[in-house]
Amino acid sequence: MSARTTDRPTTASPLVYVAIGVTILAWASAFIVVRGTAPHFTPGALALARLIVGAILLTPLMLRHRWVAPTRREWLLLIGFGALWFGGYSIVLNLAEQTLDAGTTAMIVNIAPIMIALGAGVLLGEGLPRWLLIGTGVAFVGVVLIGLGTGGSVVGAGVGVLWALLAALTYTAGVLFQKPVLARLPNAQVVWIGAIIGLLVCTPFTGELIASVRSAPVEGLLGAVWLGAVPTALGFTTWSYALARMPAGQLGVSTYIVPPVTIVLSLVLFGEVPAVLAIVGGVVALVGVALSRRRTPTSVEREVPVAESMASR
Repeated sequence: MSARTTDRPTTASPLVYVAIGVTILAWASAFIVVRGTAPHFTPGALALARLIVGAILLTPLMLRHRWVAPTRREWLLLIGFGALWFGGYSIVLNLAEQTLDAGTTAMIVNIAPIMIALGAGVLLGEGLPRWLLIGTGVAFVGVVLIGLGTGGSVVGAGVGVLWALLAALTYTAGVLFQKPVLARLPNAQVVWIGAIIGLLVCTPFTGELIASVRSAPVEGLLGAVWLGAVPTALGFTTWSYALARMPAGQLGVSTYIVPPVTIVLSLVLFGEVPAVLAIVGGVVALVGVALSRRRTPTSVEREVPVAESMASR
């Protein structure tokens, strides 16, 4: 599919924006819960626990909809979506947060919206609107400021940086695989299939999960359940609902709000006062998201004021 380089008007219902807001809050909570839960699980075991809970909770929602048989092409896209985003991303994100602080991890992972915007523009035919590119760049600057303000430093972080970069790549690929299948398949079915495929990818860590469950404290087990219920089952459901109704590039930029929300949640839950630079970065990221929502008037829209002006003379 060829890319279109002109700005296109995009409209979304209020319910779509509610879904985006829920997704942002759910995914922001994941950074905090992983930080408290990861010490009690291996990265693979925590990913498997998260997906088991998520798949169980997603099953009743999936059963409410009529099953639509995927085509061969759709199955290939679904396998890529589930294996890379549900399975691969969950594992490598846990690995990254073993050696990187949350601010640095969020900063690196959030290069994904840039890659999503570019990939969707070129591969999915969404085009590369000027304001989307401007907003993406501004929002990324904000995320960098947040990482620096929270003490994040990629210098000397070693392999953790590589895991975070891999998380960004699997995140990007997952979105690009998911978007096309949402054109025909129900959102709930797509998310459930993705969770099941991700679960299968993580089954080699079953032994580690059993050992971790036996030794983990109650708060560790509750953390694993939260990761499966909120960021996975709820967050991916609301994300898919929004993704089916707006361009992937534009929706991806919205996730730049996750790092600022994470800082606010850290302040409320842990009493961690964000640095001034982190606050500035949060504001810049929000401005970038707002800019990405703008669009250049089409030629028809630009001609209307001219016609009205000549008619009034």
